[in-house]
Amino acid sequence: MARPSPEQRAADRGTGTAGSGGDAAGARRTGAAASGDGTGTSRHTGGVLAHRVPDLGALELLLAVARRGSLGAAARDLGITQPAASSRIRSMERQLGLALVDRSPRGSRLTDAGALVTDWARRVVEAAEAFDAGAQALRDRRDSRLRVAASMTIAEYLLPGWLIALRARRPDTAVSLHAGNSAEVAERLLTGAADLGFVEGLTVPAGLDSAVIGHDRLIVVTAPGHPWSRRRRPLWAAELAATPLILREKGSGTRQVLDAALGGLARPLLELSSTTAVKASAVSGAGPAVLSELAVGEELSMRRLVTVPVEGVALRRALRAVWPAGHRPAGPARDLLALTRCGTPA
Repeated sequence: MARPSPEQRAADRGTGTAGSGGDAAGARRTGAAASGDGTGTSRHTGGVLAHRVPDLGALELLLAVARRGSLGAAARDLGITQPAASSRIRSMERQLGLALVDRSPRGSRLTDAGALVTDWARRVVEAAEAFDAGAQALRDRRDSRLRVAASMTIAEYLLPGWLIALRARRPDTAVSLHAGNSAEVAERLLTGAADLGFVEGLTVPAGLDSAVIGHDRLIVVTAPGHPWSRRRRPLWAAELAATPLILREKGSGTRQVLDAALGGLARPLLELSSTTAVKASAVSGAGPAVLSELAVGEELSMRRLVTVPVEGVALRRALRAVWPAGHRPAGPARDLLALTRCGTPA
């Protein structure tokens, strides 16, 4: 058999055909160049691409140089110094491994490679502008409305002031408010029917994140003619639990706190779905009621209702802002959340 020439041996080493060692080297080179799908097409991860492709600022500078024919003029257009512009062009040339701009006393001229890269850069920048416009449109749509869901006490006695303050900050945002119990608030958030919610219960509903924005206290109230209005000693938990009361419905934060305080032994005389209805029933003399201190300030000051002292019952509760887990409030919802921390009872 004829021995291969030196040239043939060198070619074999380059192509990986000279024996098993060459085969292995060739396979390594092929594997490095090919993607994991076996097609031979290179797939770059986002991190690798970020190192290989110039950033948008550099591409905008290259376009400005092409447009103005001068690095100094391009720098002025972009609000940077000429040394900074020169440094950025040199950095881009090193990154790409290509000479892009010929510099001379008469100005700056694109090389042939620079002209081709500029065409590609124009498409990238136009795509980025479309991306930015689309993102802004989404923000504008988000900021044009705010859907709030709140449990009754917060909706009736705290939110009006917050929404007036929000209006001063965002006059173009249309706000809708749904008032319901804490369970309804959670459902609206989880189904995408509300952007931000407020609840008054002891726990945070499943699937929601929260922030405590203040505290509230439940109190026992009666009409002035009720026997409890003349008591000289406080009520105890057992006595409160044994007495039929005018209550909010199950699922409300108020009812949740009372049931927890009494071990689930609260006895309803009436179950009503709004704070206003509970309050009106108590004023009429139908029986004692348990209500938020926030809700009865006017009735207490005018003596339409009186407070009955209670001992041994934990009736303090947290007021919380809530939103879908993992989705921190943004835009108008973020602004409203910030306002709640400025004027909420501690």
